[in-house]
Amino acid sequence: MSEDVYIIGAGIHPFGRTDGRTGREQGVYAVREAMKDAGLEWTDIECAFGGSAAAGNADIMVNELGLTSLPFTNVANGCATGGSALVSAQMAVASGFYDVALAVGFDKHPRGAFNAKPKEFGLPEWYGQTGMMLTTQFFALKIQRYMQLHGISRETLGRVAEKAFRNGTITPHAWRRSPIDLETIMNAPMINDPLTKYMFCSPSEGGVALILASEKKAKEIGALNNKGAVKIAKVAVKTRPPDSFEVFQAGVSIKEGGKPTVLASQAAFEGAGIGPEDIDVAQLQDTESGAEIMHMAENGFCEDGEQEEWLANGWSEIGGKMPVNTDGGCLACGEPIGASGLRQVYENVEQLRGRAGERQVEGARTGYSHVYGAPGLSAVAILQS
Repeated sequence: MSEDVYIIGAGIHPFGRTDGRTGREQGVYAVREAMKDAGLEWTDIECAFGGSAAAGNADIMVNELGLTSLPFTNVANGCATGGSALVSAQMAVASGFYDVALAVGFDKHPRGAFNAKPKEFGLPEWYGQTGMMLTTQFFALKIQRYMQLHGISRETLGRVAEKAFRNGTITPHAWRRSPIDLETIMNAPMINDPLTKYMFCSPSEGGVALILASEKKAKEIGALNNKGAVKIAKVAVKTRPPDSFEVFQAGVSIKEGGKPTVLASQAAFEGAGIGPEDIDVAQLQDTESGAEIMHMAENGFCEDGEQEEWLANGWSEIGGKMPVNTDGGCLACGEPIGASGLRQVYENVEQLRGRAGERQVEGARTGYSHVYGAPGLSAVAILQS
């Protein structure tokens, strides 16, 4: 597959809580925004890939969008559902079989923490009875271990959240639009030690759609000439290797294993022919503050333990040497599972087009997005303008 693939249209339904509009309707809204952005009609879309965890099958969207008989594949891959839909659409176009493909994700979760069923992940009932199916428990234990191994302080966890809420104030599609100071974050109610209330993201609602096209199609509609097209340099998805320590895992191996994020990141960089030093802006999975910290190292942007210096010096801020989660990430936007990974890509498209407003990273030419999902899989996308 040597065909270059471009994102020519991007649309989003604001994240948060939208009473009176279903998750699927939010997805339909995002698709219409993406088609408007690309200057296309629904009849121009040749195939589609989409997913939702709690708001129904994505292919039902054709009821609102039109019965054109296009192949529409439902995608389900945990928090990496959106990233997996993007990979599927990219492969469909890169194969030369289609010229225009849609990747879409949406969701509408009830309030409260995610609480999956053990049986769905091949786990015994006792695992759920211990409370480990509550992701807040698992991620707290994982970051506790990481902090001990690499000297990360609780204040650094708080700085991640403070940055997220600050970025959310200047992001129209974010849910949390008010700043929260470090002292308030640190002194908020403890949910799972060491993570306080404001260090976790919340299940939410929203929808994102991206329209992908071949180079031939992008040229045909003038997207390459007006700089509306953003090239997908590489996408990669990897699942957990032996002895890794991942969500919904019944134990920790005594061996130090690999990590799906490291594998996906390495594959993406190798495929794009660049390295971490070439990235101008990055969106990393931040289900909670600790996740962003661990993923900074797993994606190759720093060594384990260097996050202390990064956060203290503001290097991951907008205007820093490598901005991370410029739209506030999951902490400020919430996490509608089907849409969250595509939101990251949407944000990078806006950045590379120079349309990100107050949160614009000056001179951004290469964007990186990373999503992580249960039970231990990761998707990475590298975009270039």
